[in-house]
Amino acid sequence: MGVLKDQSRTLESYKDIFEDSLEQMVLQRMSSNADRPAMSIAKDVLLAGGKRYRPIMSMLGFKAAGGGDLAEIIDFAISAELLHTATLVHDDVYDQAKIRRGKPTIHMTHGISHAIIAGDYLFALGYEMGSRFGSEIIDRVGASCSRMASSEILQFKHINDLSTRPEDYYDIIDGKTAGPFATGGSSAAIIAGADREIVDSVWGFGMEIGRAFQLVDDLLDIIGDEGIGKPRGTDVHEGKMTLPIIYALTMLRGTERAELADVVTNFSDERLEELTRLLEKAGSFEYTRLLISNHIDRALEHSEVLPETNAKLLLIEIAELSRSRTS
Repeated sequence: MGVLKDQSRTLESYKDIFEDSLEQMVLQRMSSNADRPAMSIAKDVLLAGGKRYRPIMSMLGFKAAGGGDLAEIIDFAISAELLHTATLVHDDVYDQAKIRRGKPTIHMTHGISHAIIAGDYLFALGYEMGSRFGSEIIDRVGASCSRMASSEILQFKHINDLSTRPEDYYDIIDGKTAGPFATGGSSAAIIAGADREIVDSVWGFGMEIGRAFQLVDDLLDIIGDEGIGKPRGTDVHEGKMTLPIIYALTMLRGTERAELADVVTNFSDERLEELTRLLEKAGSFEYTRLLISNHIDRALEHSEVLPETNAKLLLIEIAELSRSRTS
């Protein structure tokens, strides 16, 4: 019966399983005197929804690698989401973001001090839950967290840096986005008892999907709509050098290049159309879409060695959905 259920599960059903488990964990922590003060602040952003790709990647990586009952991996999936949400809370503080997942950020509702503490709490709780799965998993998660921090510092270094190279960009997103995708999926495969070829396959799949995911976010920041949960142009306001901008700075010449440099360094909402026109002129959107497609194709190549299961089909579905994601 369990096998039949696995064969009929959809991405939405995996998300529902995760949401139910996350809510149960939050309720449990809220009943503890030790956790309640911090969790009462953190729970709103934690339960505000989101795509949940990181925990779903862990759950699917586990099943695709031959894992059994999802109950064996659910704490690790929650750990992945806790660590991710912790970074979002801290990101919002130093970016001074007002909205996260369609709701006011913690520092807007509770103040900066409380937001920092809430982020620290989520990080500690996430690491605690992940550490239950043994030393190899601890080492992988720890390395991923260290690289996330280093990549964040690197991103700060390149704020409004018009000389930022594509290589710098990939160093940043591999640490902040792709690495956590790969770590979650491959760690879950290890927990499932998979051999090294399968673990490496899930790792490669996660890296490529994570890169595609971030590139899509770069596009949506400029040409998406308000449904993405933050205003368009947020990354440009914050001085982040995203791939479409980096590419345009290398392709445009003369007055157009100077105009783009001025738009980027003196950006305002009123200049979003001007920015869009210059990026279109440079071919940035077309080039970014090509990179997205290439990363998705590579992810699909990595998935070829996985056993033919419903979980593998759902991983492929995630990859294909990334080609046309609008939020």
